[in-house]
Amino acid sequence: MDIPSLSDDVTLEQLQLDGSGPVWLQIRRALAQPILNGKWRPGARIPAELDLKEHFQTSRMTVNKAIQSLAAEGLLQRRRKIGTVVSERAQERPVFEIWNTADVVARAGAEYGYRLLEREVVKDDQDKAALLDVSRSTRLLWLRCVHMSDGRPFQLEERLVNVDAAPGITCHPLETVPPGPWLLAHVPWTQAEHTIMAREAGEAEADALAVPLGSACLVVERRTWNGDVPVTLARLWHPGAQHRLVGRFEPAR
Repeated sequence: MDIPSLSDDVTLEQLQLDGSGPVWLQIRRALAQPILNGKWRPGARIPAELDLKEHFQTSRMTVNKAIQSLAAEGLLQRRRKIGTVVSERAQERPVFEIWNTADVVARAGAEYGYRLLEREVVKDDQDKAALLDVSRSTRLLWLRCVHMSDGRPFQLEERLVNVDAAPGITCHPLETVPPGPWLLAHVPWTQAEHTIMAREAGEAEADALAVPLGSACLVVERRTWNGDVPVTLARLWHPGAQHRLVGRFEPAR
């Protein structure tokens, strides 16, 4: 049996926590980045859990949680008597997975920024309740925020959150920290749906994205559920000339 070599393009000492959110999510991001940017190639072993535990000064359970989540999403594979290795198809993942926008910006070598535009808890709003497919009496958190890349608008996020499904969201400091990472860390989801569309920027969207009125935008609408309970609906606007989606597929065999 061939034993995969340890990944050496990124050393253990180079893996750093970013200080944002739970430690297991920080470890997850630290491990995912060299995989996604190709520095850890498919088949290479990642550092052992005990080594990661000592390096990050945390518990083995915390390290294991980060690795398990990456394995569940196809980035890593557990191999008996060998260890944990980078999946052979780690860089051929589906285009629409739920990743932190800050990570996407950082992987492009840019500096991430965030600005909250609107925040409101609403109830008895028939239109917004219909968008999330919940009863009219359900409390919803409505948000609009802009994600920045090197000081320029990268993405406009319009989001509805079911407060009953994510009660802690109302205490989250959304003025300074975006909602997505908190939801991923604190609210389980069992199903996600993405819809892609081309839309023209209206006045509000053009102003937020700093593009001319009527500009073509790529819009991704993302819904998540926990069991049968709707959790959130995010409508993500991207300037059409500045954003593209890439996926690689093979025919079914």
